[in-house]
Amino acid sequence: MSEVIATYRLKGKSGSYEKKAEGIALGLTVGSWTDLPLLEQEQLRKYKGRVVSVEEREDEGTWAEVKIGYPGHNYSNDIPAILTTVFGKLSLDGEVKLLDLEFSEDLKKSFPGPRFGIEGIRELTGVHGRPLLMSIFKGVIGRDLTFLENQLRAQALGGVNVVKDDEILFDNSLTPFFERVRLGKKVLHDVFEETGKRTLYAVNLTGKTSQLRDKARKARELGADALLFNVFSYGLDVLQELREDPEISLPLMAHPAFAGAVAASPVYGVSYSLWLGKLLRMAGADFSLFPSPYGSVALEKDNVLSISHELTKNDEHLKRTLPVPSAGIHPALVPLLVKDFGTDCVINAGGGIHGHPDGASGGGMAFGQAIDAVINGTSLQEAAKTHEELQKALSLWGGEVKV
Repeated sequence: MSEVIATYRLKGKSGSYEKKAEGIALGLTVGSWTDLPLLEQEQLRKYKGRVVSVEEREDEGTWAEVKIGYPGHNYSNDIPAILTTVFGKLSLDGEVKLLDLEFSEDLKKSFPGPRFGIEGIRELTGVHGRPLLMSIFKGVIGRDLTFLENQLRAQALGGVNVVKDDEILFDNSLTPFFERVRLGKKVLHDVFEETGKRTLYAVNLTGKTSQLRDKARKARELGADALLFNVFSYGLDVLQELREDPEISLPLMAHPAFAGAVAASPVYGVSYSLWLGKLLRMAGADFSLFPSPYGSVALEKDNVLSISHELTKNDEHLKRTLPVPSAGIHPALVPLLVKDFGTDCVINAGGGIHGHPDGASGGGMAFGQAIDAVINGTSLQEAAKTHEELQKALSLWGGEVKV
């Protein structure tokens, strides 16, 4: 039978959780049970939620991990319906956190997963057997297209594989969305002709929700490489619709802006692994950005690694999504990034590229040299002896971070 099993962390008193779990299972499905006549119980049985397990724990105070199954008869096969069923009004009921959702195989097939996934993005960029390198436009608010052009060219010449818009760069008169697409196509074509290396540009898709589909289709017609999307400001279902539209067919990069409002609390909201991991992958993100455990906007390492695991674990129905640990990344961190995330990840830097003494081009080269060193089993200090860009980066940001 079709079913979603939700796992919750509940706060409460010892011995109270079995009753509380049964109350949730009924309250979010048929409403009541023992007061119903037997005939009505039989009619409603297939709609009734079931308590799968209750595990009471006493570390960090008394709490319990509760699993409840919700029959597929109760909701349509879409993320908004499922989230409303399993956590709608319950999210308002005190200290309760949604940790995970397990989907029966037939339900999981309703969700597309990434169109390209890790392997598809590698084919587009020509990068295999190593992490991809991504950089971010910086300081572009109030700037014109010439400024954007110079930044994009410098980053591409530095060997960056993917460049993305800043998530706060919206459609505006100085750098209009479609003009950014046209500019990106021209600049990156010229760099490819010059260097033979392919760089993708993820342009920020913004505006009213009703306009996004047409805007994305036009971007593809104009030659866009990929789309950045502030998914949690719009909704996971909007991401899924962009993914499923055959007239868009572009890699989708999910930005975590606003995700903390739902996932940051340890006792409320939704777990990071579900919000930035499993659900983004199911809805169709090819890239998922999230704070690294190292920078100024750091998440706890266990949370970060759980996100990456959900994005990349084997699943016969879903392609894998590229993890993009972000914020506070500089070349000295490359060995640690590879240790923690493996080679199937994206190393994403803003200030770590633009802040290089030789500018964004030198910053990109320094990262490339650091990645080469790690892949070849060489220390960064050794590699820096023959690579000036890496040497300057290590002098600025510090030596190799020990793994």
